This record gives sequence, C-alpha cells and structure tokens, in this order.
Amino acid sequence: MTEELTEKPKLRRRGIYLLPNLFTTATLFGGFYAILAAMSGRFEAAAIAIFIAMIADGLDGRVARMTNTQTDFGAEYDSLADMVAFGLAPALVMYMWALSGLGKFGWLAAFVYTAGTALRLARFNTQVGIADKRYFQGLASPASAAILAGAIWVGVEHDLAGQDVAWVASFITLASGLLMVSNVRYSSFKEIDFRDKIPFIVLVAVMLGFAVILWQPSLVLFLIFLGYAVSGPILTLTQLKQRRAERSEGSADGDDG
Repeated sequence: MTEELTEKPKLRRRGIYLLPNLFTTATLFGGFYAILAAMSGRFEAAAIAIFIAMIADGLDGRVARMTNTQTDFGAEYDSLADMVAFGLAPALVMYMWALSGLGKFGWLAAFVYTAGTALRLARFNTQVGIADKRYFQGLASPASAAILAGAIWVGVEHDLAGQDVAWVASFITLASGLLMVSNVRYSSFKEIDFRDKIPFIVLVAVMLGFAVILWQPSLVLFLIFLGYAVSGPILTLTQLKQRRAERSEGSADGDDG
C-alpha cells in the first residue's frame, strides 16, 4: 500500500519591515519628545525635535521605496506618527509657549491647527494614486509644523516672550492650519530625480545653502518654510490665470471658426 505524500502548505510569516518603521518611530519619538520638552519649558529643544522628526519622516518613505518594503501597515503607522509629530506636538508646544495667555481663543487656535492636520492627512490618504503627484492639495503637515517650530525657535533665540507675540503666534497657527485643508496647490518636488546628473554649479549652490542654514538655522529654516507656504497661493493664482487665458483663446478661436 502506497502512501500519498502531500506537501504541507507553507505558512506565510506575518511581520513588519524593521528599517522603514524605525524611521517612522523616530518621527513619532520626535513629536513625543517635543511635547515633553515644552512641558519643561525647553522650547528651543522642542522646536529642534520637530525638525528632526521632519528629517526622519522624509527618510522613511524613501527607504521603503528603495528597499521595496512598502506595506499598508507602514502607511498607516506613518500617518499616525505624522499626526503626533506634526499635528499635536506643534500645536501643544505653540500653545504652551504663546497661546495659553489668550484664554479660549488660544486653545481654539491650537485645536484648529490640530484638526487641520488630521483632515489633511485623511484627505491625502484617500487621494493616493489619484491626485497629481507633482502637487500637494493644501500645505503638507511637515511644512506647516516647520513654520510653527521655526517661529518658536526664532522667538526663543531672540529672547522674545511668547505672551508678547501671542497674537502673531495665533495668526501663524490659524493660517497654517487652514492652509492644510485648503485647495491651494503646492509643488511636491517629487518630479526631481536625485539619481540624475546635475551641473557642478548646482552642487555649489547646495553647499552654500547648507552654510547659510548653519549660520542662522532658526531664522533661515523659518523663512524657507514660510516662503513655501506663500508660494502655494501664488502658484494656484498663476495656474488659474493660465487656464482662463487658454479658455479665452479657445473661445476666440471658436468664434473665428
């Protein structure tokens, strides 16, 4: 009597990829540490922690794509980490530094920013694979967090008390939160291929850029991301004007025909 040998199906091991999720964890820790530092009155350290979280957030996706370790778990974990690092942390740090003296309006401004981050991340997740990759719809949450962190860092370095600039801080917080949920388009810079060859002068410009940032990191970083926030409305208005001009030319051609 012969026995039929049947191969047992191989069980697929369930797990997560370590490398990209380490960077995501670093993003989460940066936001967590920023809140702890602000609770201790160390606002400069809190702002720097948010910027470090931005660097880690920028690396996790690139590492996942380079190593072909993209997963649904990683995408969800990244969104949750972003909510803490770029939603809760900047809002709470700004509230403790400047907005607490404004009473209800202060916590309302902080909440609008936090809610804007949550809505921005939810909209981004639902538009993956649909939206034009060249542009972001609304200000990206890391850039928005950089504006708040940069403003706090500049204030601390120039010995400005948060209560003295509370109304300016509230305007920055509200504007950053509302820009995240707006329909304003921002360049994503995803069309840039870092593997392509570049002219030598570009490398020199990058080196000079690093030198300027190291010379006055708080002010330069704040101005860079503030400029990026302003570039969105300019880009959107420019594209609207171009579309209207094209429609006008099209209608004129139709009338001539």
